[in-house]
Amino acid sequence: MPAPSENSRAWEIFEQAAPTYEAWYSTPAGRRVDRAERALLAWLLQGSDPSGIVLDIGCGTGHFARWLAQRREAVGLDRSAAMLSDLRRRAPGMLLVRGDAQQLPFRLRTVDVALFVTTLEFLPDASAALREAVRVAHRRVVAVVLNRRSLGGLSRRYGRQAGRPLLGQARDCSVTPLRKMFVAAAGARLLDLRWTGALFPGLPWSWRAPLPFGDVIGMAATLA
Repeated sequence: MPAPSENSRAWEIFEQAAPTYEAWYSTPAGRRVDRAERALLAWLLQGSDPSGIVLDIGCGTGHFARWLAQRREAVGLDRSAAMLSDLRRRAPGMLLVRGDAQQLPFRLRTVDVALFVTTLEFLPDASAALREAVRVAHRRVVAVVLNRRSLGGLSRRYGRQAGRPLLGQARDCSVTPLRKMFVAAAGARLLDLRWTGALFPGLPWSWRAPLPFGDVIGMAATLA
């Protein structure tokens, strides 16, 4: 992952995006991504405790937190008050926390799973956020990230997506740097690390394989 931005308040771009953020998932591209990422999350969460809490770090409007909450207990955390306000309106009963991914307001091993869905790419220090996730997670840390080595990655850096307020700010990651960050963050607690790619151009949304060229990468660390 490229060097982090000096702007520690980069999360503020999501304040402005909150009113229209959820609408993207109703577009053809958004529906395809939604299906693929839900299937990817289901695979990454296999074997985790279905009665355990999932902490969605950088939950935004709660698109995936709300889906998870239909299956198990989910908690949403975000730095953006506007995003959390939108989520509160959509899911009045969900526990929401306003906080910094790099300084999580939770005690040691409070949740079963700590989850990032396209969050690490927008943080000033993704490694610090992963270390915090390991600290608060009892059994697993999961991340879905935008893949730098993909057609989408090229578009976000040089193509039509580069000028967009959100995607143009993303610091995409590839498999090897992401794996290194996971291993360093988990340290001696790491029992298993698995990953896969998804959203391959020209293939069905459901197609998934451990090839480093899909538009998103899913990675999960099982902890001791």
